[in-house]
Amino acid sequence: MKKVVELYKFLLSYLRQRLNRLQYMMFVAVITGLIAGLAAVLLKTFVHFLQEWINRPVKNDYIYLLFPIIGLLIVVLLKKRFFHGYIEKGVAMVLRSIAGKSSFIPLSDTYKHMLTSAFTVGLGGSAGLEAPIVSTGAAIGSNTGRIHGMEYRERTLLIACGAAAGIAAVFNAPIAGVIFAIEILLTETIVSYFIPLMIAAVTGALCSRIILQESILFNFRLREAFDYYNVPFYILLGFASGFVSLYYARVFKSTEKKIVGITQRPYQRAIVAGVFLVLLMAVFPPLFGEGYNTISLLANGNPQGVVEKFIGREYINEWGLLLFAGAIFLLKPVAAGITLGGGGNGGNFAPSLFVGAYLGFFVSRLANNTKWLTLPEANFSLVGMAGVLSGVMYCPLTAIFLIAEITNGYELFIPLMLVSAISFFIVKHFEPYSMETKQLAMEGSIFTHRKEDNILSQLRVADFRLEQYATIRNDQSLADLVNLISSVNKNLFAVTDKDNRFVGIVDLNDLKGRLFDPSGLAQAKIQTYVKKAPAVITPEEPMKKVMEKMDITQSWYLPVVNSEKEFIGFLSKAIIFEKYREALANQADLYT
Repeated sequence: MKKVVELYKFLLSYLRQRLNRLQYMMFVAVITGLIAGLAAVLLKTFVHFLQEWINRPVKNDYIYLLFPIIGLLIVVLLKKRFFHGYIEKGVAMVLRSIAGKSSFIPLSDTYKHMLTSAFTVGLGGSAGLEAPIVSTGAAIGSNTGRIHGMEYRERTLLIACGAAAGIAAVFNAPIAGVIFAIEILLTETIVSYFIPLMIAAVTGALCSRIILQESILFNFRLREAFDYYNVPFYILLGFASGFVSLYYARVFKSTEKKIVGITQRPYQRAIVAGVFLVLLMAVFPPLFGEGYNTISLLANGNPQGVVEKFIGREYINEWGLLLFAGAIFLLKPVAAGITLGGGGNGGNFAPSLFVGAYLGFFVSRLANNTKWLTLPEANFSLVGMAGVLSGVMYCPLTAIFLIAEITNGYELFIPLMLVSAISFFIVKHFEPYSMETKQLAMEGSIFTHRKEDNILSQLRVADFRLEQYATIRNDQSLADLVNLISSVNKNLFAVTDKDNRFVGIVDLNDLKGRLFDPSGLAQAKIQTYVKKAPAVITPEEPMKKVMEKMDITQSWYLPVVNSEKEFIGFLSKAIIFEKYREALANQADLYT
């Protein structure tokens, strides 16, 4: 192994000398895509093996219901023994690392999401593998960039490359992988970024196509062409997708919070959550696992197959199947919230596709049961997947191209665009940020698509050169202030108490009339003329909040004090603008 490492270091040294910056980036993007693609393939294969093993013929048909409890307990054990009892999950972790950790993601993230999500989903937890795959791919990109000596912006791009390769591999959809990386992870996109993203995504997709069996891949063949007479019903599906997406987000977060609050003991929480899952899955078997197998039944025109394991399947008629499907898409966010709240690791990508498929089937079957209409239920299931994915994950373009790619064509492009756009418009009207990133975005802990906020969030008060102003104590006299004025060229003075704590400011413009009357200057105390500062800032305060204070108070200078209320200096708006311009200039094309 040591010889292999030394040989690779020699190869990197050779490549750095022979390749230009762009060519070297392409090489690293291929490496990132290959590793991330293989990781996604490994995870999907292992989960497929587990679920095949669980679904093998046994004497008791319902023995599989015990596995979600076992899966949650295994994940809790792994987290406590090896990962300090906590794993930061999902897209939010990746975005936080880009914004606040210079795009450095710990090496352990390259395997811990795979391990924990494999047991969560593989043993029946009602969650998806895509978020763990994105986290794993991002960690692979970050660490590949670190090993290959990449700087911050290049590491950020490689994080997106790893995520794109993971999505491309799991769905065999390279275009969707690229668009996901741009739409979710890269808030600032430059045309040259597309090249390494496409290289990584194609590499990941090739890993999937070469290694994965056809039965593991998630794809369909359209049975019916798009009929423009159905456009009004697709518009209706778009509105339904938007409001169901809002329902999903709120029910999921509420359920997860309630499960977490049951007990502080992780093993007990896992058992309680597992029992809840067992009860749900006993009545509604499609909630077991990712649910892609039942989505395939809907998309391939075999909806009766979804009730195969249902206890009362012999009593299901056309309207009963409709009610069953409605209950399924309403309960899926509850099952996902229980799974993740109980300690499991997974995401909402697959559950949102699942809910969308059942919603699309519900809308079309409801219309068809009236006997007045004949809507293509398989097509509506596929388009519904795009609608809810767009609304839950805030990624309309990803949703459109993902469904287009997994159906091996663009026949449904018009309804996909309609439904995804309407759904996204509705959720953005009510919630500006997705459920996974809302709190972090409000705190300024992640980048958003607001460029000026992103630049400000990278700046810290402690990084600025503070204006050094003379201070005067509040028990000194105006005569002392006159002496101070003669030695400095300032109009503003910070006032402190005897313990050197900041108490306010004295503005020379407020004292001009008094200072030109020399009588009684020695007796007049500074504390009489001290005024409260319009606002006070601390070294740890986010720059966005600092700028808000300056705008509200209409101040060009604000005092900076530490946690002990000691005066440090004044921060001026002019210095902030100077730093802002420098940061803006650094965001040019990566290869210029």
